[in-house]
This record gives sequence, structure tokens and C-alpha cells, in this order.
Amino acid sequence: MSLQRLARELDETARQTAGMVEGVTQALELLADKSVSADEARREAARIIINALQGQDRIEQRCQNMALAVRQFALLPPDAPQSVYDEIWSSLVLDELRIPALSGSASFGVHGEAELF
Repeated sequence: MSLQRLARELDETARQTAGMVEGVTQALELLADKSVSADEARREAARIIINALQGQDRIEQRCQNMALAVRQFALLPPDAPQSVYDEIWSSLVLDELRIPALSGSASFGVHGEAELF
């Protein structure tokens, strides 16, 4: 069902948002760490924050794509077949929303940075 898929995509968006915030928190902790030289801490913190902010752009794109899909779903008659919903999903711009197998795939990577996908 499309609403179930939308719920999963919203969960994934929330997870990615939390990852972005985690990155900023990690950068702040690094800046406060007295065992790391100030120059090194600033360089690494800047890198982490830039990665987190790049993740925000992807989150914004996800939200815009999901909003577009929901607007299209709202125009459908109640008896629209599942294939019409699937077609709406497949017309979205982001591969992670358009291709069901990629949904949530960013959560499988272990790299300590906010995902760009």
C-alpha cells in the first residue's frame, strides 16, 4: 500500500535528519576536546559540518518528492489500482524514492558521516 510506503519513507527521512544532527553534535564535541589540537579540531569539525549540511539538501529533496507524490495521490479516486500509485512513485526524481530497492539503503552504510543518500 502506498501509505505504508510513505510512512517508511518518512521514517527514513527522520533517520537521515537525526544523522545530520548527530554529525553537527560530533563536530561540536570535537571542538571541545582538549586532547586534539585546535587547528586539527577546526579542520575536522568543518569537514563534518559541511557533510551534515550536504545531507540537509538531500533531505529537502526527499521531502519535496514525497510532497509531490502525496499531492498526486490525493487527486486519485478511491478505487485507483495499486499500479497507478506505483507509477507515481516511479515518476519521482530521487532514485531512493523512485526505485523501491533503494529505499532506506543509506542506513546500511557504516561510515560515521551524514548520508548524502
